[in-house]
Amino acid sequence: MKDETIRRQTVRVLGIGACVMDTLITVPSYPKEDTKLRGTESRAAGGGPAATGIVAAARLGVGAGFIGVLSDDNGGIFLRKDFEKYGVDTSWVETKSGYRSFTSTIWLAQDKSTRTCVYDKGNLPPLKLDEERLEAVKAAEILLIDGNEMEAAEEACLAAKEGNTKILYDCGGLYPGVERLLKLTDVMIPSEEFAKGHTGCATAQAASERLYEWYHPEVVVVTCGKEGGILYDGKTMRSYPAFQVEAVDTNGSGDVFHGAFAAGMVKGLTYEECCYFASAVSALKCAGIGARESVPDFERVGSFLKERGCAFLEKR
Repeated sequence: MKDETIRRQTVRVLGIGACVMDTLITVPSYPKEDTKLRGTESRAAGGGPAATGIVAAARLGVGAGFIGVLSDDNGGIFLRKDFEKYGVDTSWVETKSGYRSFTSTIWLAQDKSTRTCVYDKGNLPPLKLDEERLEAVKAAEILLIDGNEMEAAEEACLAAKEGNTKILYDCGGLYPGVERLLKLTDVMIPSEEFAKGHTGCATAQAASERLYEWYHPEVVVVTCGKEGGILYDGKTMRSYPAFQVEAVDTNGSGDVFHGAFAAGMVKGLTYEECCYFASAVSALKCAGIGARESVPDFERVGSFLKERGCAFLEKR
């Protein structure tokens, strides 16, 4: 019982969503169809929006855990070990035999710093939440979801409401039924593509206002890639920057942004400060290969922001 209490005290951010084994292949440029091209590097890496966000939070010094289902195949074994390598609590991850893991192959084109992904969702059964997992959600400070594992995510959101756990939704995919999660969300962070696609609005600004009007979260933060993004709290609309770095791998930068935002919340930053903090973390991640291994620690982010005239982390 003592160990269980300690675990619940240290896990402050919990994630539910996609967990993917990525194979990253670096190439000089995007290949032409029906040709051969020599890559410069190939490596396996953990991926998935919520899963990578949780790793980012852990890398930034925040206790983090994941609730999910993995296979016992090579992909599943790799993913569990990858979580544990970065200090993510896997106590609520179930392993099932005889299934195919969620995997993807990603080409990283060096000439344009772009990434192209082909994925196989595998055939794992849907996540089912038992009482222990629901209690873990209620005990956490933040629940990070990404629209995958829809039924379990909705159930977890309802439990989060009982436990005063904030719900941060990484709105990336326009999946059927996303409004079920949107209406339960406290911190809504959609990509510009999602925001426009879901609302039918022509601009990110108009889409953020529409999302706030429809679902009444505490805040809407729209990520706009190289253009930075905007924050809308129902009263004021503010922009935040995308910090410029020499990018070598943009894959997973959005996932890292969401995990960093959650870490910022735990560390007591305002929502506007969280935007700057998460943008800095995402930029630094893009300067290295791998969505997870390139996430900087908290001190590096502080130095990076201070160098750019943002010293708010010194007060934390």
